[in-house]
Order: sequence, then C-alpha cells, then structure tokens
Amino acid sequence: MSPSPDLLFYAVATGAVLLQGISKAGFGGAIGTLAVPLFALVAAPQQAVAILLPILLAMDVLGLIAFRGRVDFAVLRIAVPSALLGVLLGWALYSWLDADWMRLLIGIEAILFGWATLRAGSRAWTGPRLPLRTRPAVLWSAASGLTSFVAHAGGPPMMQLLMPLRMPQQLLVGTMVWHFAFLNVSKIGPYASLGLLDGANLGISLMLLPAVPVGYFIGLWFLKRASPAVFVRMTAVAMLLTGVRLVWDGST
Repeated sequence: MSPSPDLLFYAVATGAVLLQGISKAGFGGAIGTLAVPLFALVAAPQQAVAILLPILLAMDVLGLIAFRGRVDFAVLRIAVPSALLGVLLGWALYSWLDADWMRLLIGIEAILFGWATLRAGSRAWTGPRLPLRTRPAVLWSAASGLTSFVAHAGGPPMMQLLMPLRMPQQLLVGTMVWHFAFLNVSKIGPYASLGLLDGANLGISLMLLPAVPVGYFIGLWFLKRASPAVFVRMTAVAMLLTGVRLVWDGST
C-alpha cells in the first residue's frame, strides 16, 4: 500500500479530513462516511481507512475536550460494549466480509431513515425524549462497530439509534463523540495486526493533521448556532446524501 502523494492526492485528502471534522463536530458524524469514498478517489480503500484512523483519534481528543459533560452514559453503557462486539466481528471476518454489500445495506437504511425524518417534520425534534430501548440499541450499536471497522461508516447506524430519542443536539453529538472515541481506540490493535498502520500511511496521517482543527471548529461553529429544526433537517439531508453515496459505492 504505497501511496503516490502528489498535489492532487493531498488536495483530495485534505478535503476528506475537513469534511470528517465538520461532520463529527457539527452533525454527529452523519456525513463523515463520505470521507472514505472521497479519499478512495486517490488511494486504495484499505489505505484510506488506515490513514484516517489516526486523524479520527485526533478529532476524538478535540471532541472529548469540547463535549466534556455532554454525554448520555445510559446510552453508552449499552452502545459501547455492543459496538466493541461489532469491531471484534469485523476483525475476525475481515478477509471474508464483502464491504460493498455492507455499504449497500447501510446506504439503503440511511436513505429510508433520512427520508422518514424529513417527512416527520417538526415531530422529529419536538415533544418529550423517547425512552431508550435495549434491543434496538444493541442492534444499531453492533452494526456501528462492524461498519466502523470496515469503512469508518459507523455514523448512520448510531444516528438511527440516537435521533429518535430527541436529545438536545449538543448532547447527541457529545454522546456520539464519546462512543466513537472508545470505538476508534479499540481499532488500533486490530488494524496494526492486519498491517494497515504502516510507516507510509502514518506519515501521510501526520501530514494531514493540521486540517483536523480547521474542520472540527467549523463543525462546532455550526452546531452552536443551529436551532433544533435546522440541525435535524440538515442531519437528515446529510443522511440521505450519505445513503446515496453508500448505495452507489456498494452497487458499482
């Protein structure tokens, strides 16, 4: 997996990092899934995933600082162990998993969920918080761990778990930040064992790190100024776009 880091490579890769940062801080990761396909325009998908992991870890550090105290631990108590099982499953089946089928299925779910949220209108963000149900929480969190391991595509399943709970947007994003901080740390050992974290990829990750705070603070700026209506609508549109991209990638 030796890259050819020319000007085009770094332009596209920097755009992917900015998009990932804006997504994680402003939309709970809803459009961060688009970063891997964008990155894959100039690198092999496996290399794109490997280069992005250290960058995601750097974003997690910023997120844990920015969203300290804004987290629903009742959700994490179910979501994190379930997601870790998904990571272990992805690691065990890495050589046999068809990533395209996974992208296709998650993409269809994201499209349906995004469309349903837009059709729900104000009902999607008004009213009392809905109770957390254990079975859907385990299912979506495990799917998040599995798809996150394969393609850093764990955002859509977690949004499908959290958005119906009608959390305040900063609490939702903060819970996502904490969830994926645990998840991304858990991927370091498996990725290293698969030979994905080699010196060349880590060197490129280091070169792209200056773009991390830029994208992240743009996302924070949006989140702090967006009303619940704007946040839910924009996130639903982001889910639709992500779903379309995942379906396209999976089917082609």
